[in-house]
Amino acid sequence: MSATRDILRIGNCSGYYGDRFAAAREMVEGGPLDVLTGDYLAELTMMILWKSRRRDPGGGYATTFLAQMEQVLGTCLDRDIKVVTNAGGLNPGGLAIELGRLATRLGLHPSIAHIEGDDILDRIPELQRQGHPLAHLSSGKSLAEADVEPVTANVYLGGWGITEALRAGADIVVCPRVTDASLVVGPAAWAFDWRLDDWDRLAGAVAAGHILECGPQATGGNFSFFSELPNRERPGYPIAEIALDGSFVITKHAGTGGAVTAETVTAQVLYEIGAPDYLNPDVVARFDTINLSGDGTDRVRVSGVRGLPAPDTAKVCLNYQGGYRNSATFILTGLDIEAKADHAVRSLVIDGLGGPDTFAETDIRLLRTDVPDAPENVQAEARLRITVKDADEHKVGRRFFNAVAEFGLSSYPGMYLERAERSASAYGVYWPTLVPVDVLRPEIVFQDGRRLPVPRPPTARRDARRGDAPRVPQAMDDDTILAPLGWVAGARSGDKGGDANIGLWARTDEAFEWLRNYLDEDRLRGLLTEAAELVVERYELPNLRAVNFVVRGLLGDGVAATTRPDPQAKGLGEYVRSRFVEIPRALLHEGHAAIDQSREAVGTR
Repeated sequence: MSATRDILRIGNCSGYYGDRFAAAREMVEGGPLDVLTGDYLAELTMMILWKSRRRDPGGGYATTFLAQMEQVLGTCLDRDIKVVTNAGGLNPGGLAIELGRLATRLGLHPSIAHIEGDDILDRIPELQRQGHPLAHLSSGKSLAEADVEPVTANVYLGGWGITEALRAGADIVVCPRVTDASLVVGPAAWAFDWRLDDWDRLAGAVAAGHILECGPQATGGNFSFFSELPNRERPGYPIAEIALDGSFVITKHAGTGGAVTAETVTAQVLYEIGAPDYLNPDVVARFDTINLSGDGTDRVRVSGVRGLPAPDTAKVCLNYQGGYRNSATFILTGLDIEAKADHAVRSLVIDGLGGPDTFAETDIRLLRTDVPDAPENVQAEARLRITVKDADEHKVGRRFFNAVAEFGLSSYPGMYLERAERSASAYGVYWPTLVPVDVLRPEIVFQDGRRLPVPRPPTARRDARRGDAPRVPQAMDDDTILAPLGWVAGARSGDKGGDANIGLWARTDEAFEWLRNYLDEDRLRGLLTEAAELVVERYELPNLRAVNFVVRGLLGDGVAATTRPDPQAKGLGEYVRSRFVEIPRALLHEGHAAIDQSREAVGTR
């Protein structure tokens, strides 16, 4: 491959289980492509697939992938487009079998391989006996101390299993819980015959995989400055054109919506990251070495990514059943909103249900969306959301719903329900942990019975990443105005288990110098009051004009268990952008200055 190929074009057609169904066909038929990838997994998805497999022991994989392959498999084989996906989920072998049956029905004969060895659920007792505590990455509590029964336990594998499968002739590689970036690392290492210790080249592929993994988030989707994009409807899915040295260009098929710019790519680089040293099973990619440059319309070149040896531990996505939950949302209208909410809580929670301590957890939130003297009824409404969680399904199910129903005619004036469920829903709890890589035994399995071992890259022990160098406070420009932070910075936020990240990038060099000196951990806590008592970590990525914050524990036990209205922290960055701070007037453009003058004229400052 390396002798005849200068560029490897990898296109992603899925960012999560349930993403745009037509994307696979759009990517295959929209232009030249060498590898089609699909990312279907997240921590929450593993619980969804576990429930699916309980109903059907032959399930446990992303079923939409099969239907997508029915549309494009023949074209992929005709054009020699390799297909690599993690749609295998909890049952990659089962999905591989179904793909074989699909191919037979279509009269096709692809070579299909799948990867095994990520599932360590049955090995947990053995690992504990060997002295591995499977400690929670945030709390440090061992799994034994937690006294819970895991239902899934899957190691994030790397890309070398994909590489070896392709080297052995696979047309389709079905993966289990590999890292998102591995779907790109594996094909790139195969195409260019990289070595296990080609750290910088592998790090470049990790950066490419991270940018591709969420599909159109790299091409204008969920973008802070969306109104500036010329064609923002139905953005196309991204393509990475990877070179031998690990550098690459991010682009998309001609004629598709959205845009590829330095800022859309920056936004995706900042998504769901922590420290600039981005750990993957094959290499540690230093995201603070990423360089972006224009390469034409809808083309951004990414280069200079440096790598470090792979870590000697592997991350595990472990889930257990947390119990049951239910919620009810009450609409409060007009005057005396807080008094009405207090009356509802006292009547329902205290009198009707016996108090908040009746349940293992009771979360009460008054969501104020009402405005005074509202011109429309809906604009005078606020929402009171009451959520309960407990191990007793009946308590948070029928009993909770009955209390809500009986409350209807003896409540606050104007009471009506927006949402209430008769039955409780089970939720899972995410337990992130580590195991040494030397306890893993991943294998590649072909449908003809061949089994191949997966090579292990050389590793190095990881020490804690040091923080930024101490910042020297700089004098603030006295000529400032109180304005939204988003006037000078974009943001992208997301979840990592129970933690949330908020990446903010400045639009100019001058704005970055102000941002990096102004926005420290304490000021971030001031803007995000939910984080007042939480650990906040801060990292700088000067090449991207960016700072990244990690808020530990903001999402509790993770997306499936949290009672926060935005469980994956998707809107967190946009909320921070909406907060007003003192911004030097010199950083604002003329349009912002005009808005500020209008605000002063009507006395709204």
